Amino acid sequence: MRPPSPDPTDPGQESVWDYPRPPRLEHVDRRIVVEFAGEVIVDTRDVVRVLETSHPPVYYLPIDALVPGVLRRGEGASFCEFKGRAAYFDVTVNGRVAPRVGWTYPEPSRGFEDLAGRVALYPAPMDRCTVDGELVTPQPGTFYGGWVTSEIRGPFKGVPGSAGW
Repeated sequence: MRPPSPDPTDPGQESVWDYPRPPRLEHVDRRIVVEFAGEVIVDTRDVVRVLETSHPPVYYLPIDALVPGVLRRGEGASFCEFKGRAAYFDVTVNGRVAPRVGWTYPEPSRGFEDLAGRVALYPAPMDRCTVDGELVTPQPGTFYGGWVTSEIRGPFKGVPGSAGW
């Protein structure tokens, strides 16, 4: 199956079709705020984002930047051919639990060592996720954890019919 045509970009926008495969990791100066169950669970500028062809950026935040006790080891594991074996977290606040909504690479593969000690969060189950104050839209589908902002253009993996991209 042929990949789709990239959406046009305006100045200051990025096309996910210009992102590399294998993915690239980069430290960025962005303020990430995540709210869950009516509480801010993380507010940090210590951010690493991973960019991969056809995917909106995934933001990795220091585990110790989250409010203590919010992350609880979740069930299961998965494997990424680039980043290695992932472990999952549940997020729990004020009696509300969102299972398997965060993931980490305890021993990331070579080239992705900067992900150690960090967690990525699926934005859809959270009450609110922002990048520099802009509300995030979750990447389509339920498998991927990309964060869509106005500076990112698709089309994005995860929409119906994108399994072969």
